This record gives sequence, C-alpha cells and structure tokens, in this order.
Amino acid sequence: MWTQQLPARSEEDPARAEVPVSVKAVSRTDLPVRLGALGSVTAFNTVTVRPRVDGQLMRVLFREGQFVRNGEVLAEIDPRPFQVQLEQAQGQLARDRALLANARVDLARYEALLSEDSIARQNVDAQRSTVAQLEAALQVDQAAIDTANLNLAYSRVTAPINGRVGLRLVDPGNVVSASTTAGIVVITQIEPIAVVFALPEDTLRLVLPRIRAGAKLPVEAFDRSGETRLAEGFAVTVDNQIDQSTGTVRVKAVFDNRDHALFPEQFVNIQLLVDTRRDQLVVPAAAVQLGPEGAFVYVVQDGKAVVRRVTVGSTEADQAAIAEGLGAGEPVIVDGVDRLREGSVVEVRP
Repeated sequence: MWTQQLPARSEEDPARAEVPVSVKAVSRTDLPVRLGALGSVTAFNTVTVRPRVDGQLMRVLFREGQFVRNGEVLAEIDPRPFQVQLEQAQGQLARDRALLANARVDLARYEALLSEDSIARQNVDAQRSTVAQLEAALQVDQAAIDTANLNLAYSRVTAPINGRVGLRLVDPGNVVSASTTAGIVVITQIEPIAVVFALPEDTLRLVLPRIRAGAKLPVEAFDRSGETRLAEGFAVTVDNQIDQSTGTVRVKAVFDNRDHALFPEQFVNIQLLVDTRRDQLVVPAAAVQLGPEGAFVYVVQDGKAVVRRVTVGSTEADQAAIAEGLGAGEPVIVDGVDRLREGSVVEVRP
C-alpha cells in the first residue's frame, strides 16, 4: 500500500521574490521646453486674378496647379478694341499738333503787325488764347494715348505674385468684365507659407517676452499622427487679443516650404520651442510615479527598491526634470514599477 506524497510547501516569502526591473541613471543635460498645439496652414498671400478691362477671353496660358512667377502672362483678352483706341488717340494728337503749329505761326504774324500798330490788340489776345487751348488739347490727347496703352497692356493678364494657380474659373471664348467677382483664377503663395495655431493664454508669459525681444522661436510642424516632421520654421508674431471663448491666443509661424510639404488649409501638429533649461537633472518620465504624498521614484539600493520623494520641475516629451530629491548617476527604475513596494528585492535586467 502506497500513499501519495504532497509537494513540499515553499518556504520562500512571496514578498521576497525578486522583481525584474529596468533602470536608468539620472543624467544631467539641457532640457528643451516645448509647447504643443494644433495649427492650420495658411497661404502667405492669396490673390484672385480678375480682368482689369472688358473683352473676350482669347487664350488661357496656364495649367491648373502650375507654379507661376510674378509678371508671368496667364491669359489674353482680345486686344483689337484697345489697339483701335490707341490709333484713334494718336491720330487726334497729330491733328492737334498741326493746328497748334499753324496757330503759333498766326500768333507770330499778329504780334509783328501789332508792333507796327496795324492790327487790334484784341485779335492778338484771341490768337494767344487759341494757342493755349491747342496746347491743352495736346495734353488731353497724350492722356488718351496713355490710357489706350494701359488698356492694351491690361489685355494681357499677368500673375501679381509667385504661387500656385488653382482651378480655372472661366473658359476661353467668354466675355469677361473688370467688374466680375469670380475672376479668372486664384493664386496662393506657398513659398513661404504660414501656420496659425492657438496657445493657452497662460503660456504668454513664456512666448511674448521672447518675441518682443526679437527672438525667432523655432517651430516644427508634424502630420496628424504627430510622427512625421513636415517642416521647420519660426514664430513671427502673436495676435493682439485673447479669444475669451477658448482662453487662447493665436500665434503665426512662417515656413520656407521649399519642398511644398505644407499645403494651404492643412491641419498640422505644432511643437514650439520656447526655452532651453540648462544643466538639468533628467530622468525618464516613466520613472516618476504619483502617490498620496506627491511624486516619487524607485531607486535601486543594495538590490532593493527604495522610495524617493522628488520635486518635478518640468516634463518634456518622455523626460522629466527633477528639481529636488535625486543626484546625478543614481539608478532609478523605469520598467516594472507596478509590482514594486518599499524594500522589494529587484533583479536589474539589461
């Protein structure tokens, strides 16, 4: 007859079981202070290209989505009516010049006769008035020529800024007018480009003094996920009032955008660098725990986890600056803290 033997009861205290943890030494480094926000990309300049004269649209010389330069011809309006006006004004000028030349000859003849007392002074004065009228008529004719030349130039619609053209708003063959509101096309300037984002009003104490001092605060733009950096720029100005409904203030940043990574009306995540705090004691943010008495970390001493009360100065991304409670080089536990308590035996993993 045999009896079943029960397994021996372990005499090991569960509280004394080694807890595997990962540690990292407290380091001393410079800690950047960044502010995060959601921003909207805004074209630096947006221009609706409208005709400045009335006429039939003969040709459109741009492709939709094309990048154009300032002064580049975008479209042509029928120039023939303005050419006719120019020729008419030039003919009127030539006619009035001939009349003026004849009037001046008559005035010289009248003045000679007046010196011999062979003509009435009234006739001489009348002739002088005629010469003055014709001289004024020449100025009017020259103004008509300048107007015709200006209208002729306006028949060639040019780009007023550098930028990307949008979709065509009118087709060739249509009669366009200077009073139209739709225009021919819209040009948006994307080099450089701006991003407008909102910051809490409490952060003005950090941002405003730096901008007033002329500092260019670095700004980074990320995609919606916040993982891919799209562009780097700098903040240029702060709005002149706080939005009372949200308690925020708008800030404008400028980006070169030479690679066209930013697109107008795009939403981006913004990281604004407002300061860099020098020579800070830094630990991974995962090491800092919160308890009833405040923040604390676990420090490895003699193979055990020891609770250390700390004062956290600031937190940036995955790093936390420690103002009080730790010294440089001390090993703090960053992984496995959920299984620890004061005096737990730990096994430091690589």
